Amino acid sequence: MGLNKYYNIAKKNLFPLTRSLTGQGVRKTLKIIQSEFKNLKIKKIKSGTRVFDWKTPPEWNVLDGYILDKYNNKIVDFKKNNLHLVGYSMPIKKKIFKKELFEKLYFLKNQPDAIPYITSYYKKSWGFCISYNQFKKFQKKYSSKDKFKVVINSSFKKNGDLNYGELILKGKSKKEILISTYICHPSMANNELSGPIVSMSLINHFRKKKLNKTLRFIFIPETIGSISYLSKNLKYLKKNVIGGYNLSCIGDERQHSCMFSKYKNSPSDEAIIEAYRLLKIKNYKVYSFLKRGSDERQYNSPGVDLKISSIFRTKYHEYPEYHTSLDNFDLVTVKGCLGGFKVAKKSIEIMLKRIYPEFKFLCEPQMTKRNLYPSLSVKGTKKPIKNYMNFLQYSDGTNSLEKISKLIMLNNKIVKKIYLLLEKNKLIK
Repeated sequence: MGLNKYYNIAKKNLFPLTRSLTGQGVRKTLKIIQSEFKNLKIKKIKSGTRVFDWKTPPEWNVLDGYILDKYNNKIVDFKKNNLHLVGYSMPIKKKIFKKELFEKLYFLKNQPDAIPYITSYYKKSWGFCISYNQFKKFQKKYSSKDKFKVVINSSFKKNGDLNYGELILKGKSKKEILISTYICHPSMANNELSGPIVSMSLINHFRKKKLNKTLRFIFIPETIGSISYLSKNLKYLKKNVIGGYNLSCIGDERQHSCMFSKYKNSPSDEAIIEAYRLLKIKNYKVYSFLKRGSDERQYNSPGVDLKISSIFRTKYHEYPEYHTSLDNFDLVTVKGCLGGFKVAKKSIEIMLKRIYPEFKFLCEPQMTKRNLYPSLSVKGTKKPIKNYMNFLQYSDGTNSLEKISKLIMLNNKIVKKIYLLLEKNKLIK
């Protein structure tokens, strides 16, 4: 099965890569995905490019990072675990006393065995991340007079690139479903690689199908990636995207959960609840949009309003391993990813099949010239026309026939007949 293959690729080939917002790790990740899907396009945006209120950061790459003690022992080593280095650390090579070093060490007291994931993207800094147990050993072993050699071999390339991947499966219609996931976190399985695993599995499944609508898949660095992508494509996306999903933290076995679009009224929201029902998943959780934290923030921003929902297993921030070295492939399983894949697949299938009528005019159309309204106004003759007009009121391109049926309180068969009649008369598309 495809998902098993992509799970193994993620575990063996993608997990060890040092990814960040930019750099070689991101490019290597995209090339590995591209080796599975030749039509994935790897694109780039130059460092320093203005994207709405932001600028894309300089490209960051790191070759090494470590701390040597007074005995020349390497006590912290980036090459053993890339989470040991604070993301986007500036280059440094110097000797420092224990007090100064300890100010640059980050750990979690409440998770003494975990290495935390820390970044400093937009302000130059440096630091190392270790487990609290390791910190306690250092505290006990070394005195205030001890000196340490700190080396970080990193670079910032101002004329570098921010890279992302895009794959489009063309359908019969230009109307699109957007599937977004991110590729910027190093050595984390649920918060990072579960999304790409499920996205690759979805591409593999739907590329073999005849599609009524177009599917657009993007692999981006979180936040700055979606902002950059929207800055380049917003006009087209607003015209064609009817909804879609941000896939994040979708690979554990603990629960199913989701987050609706901002106003809880999108085709994506409707489809995911229907998917849970059809898959007989009863114990799922819907998180408030006020608890957003991934790229659903950008897709639902004022003026963007793409009405993208999010699909999770256990949502970011809601599981103890989040943003630590404990977020690994013991937590993320084939079974967990398969569960997330089934929900995403079913939700997309529902959106592909459903019809979302869109009214072609402004204000009420002239129905008499189309023989849809009596030329004589006689009491008791307006009921059919009222149903037509009610249908048109809710034909804004975001409501399915099933939803319109509920809104205007008519059964599905009658609504389908109205749809066909109004389409024949070129009132909707």
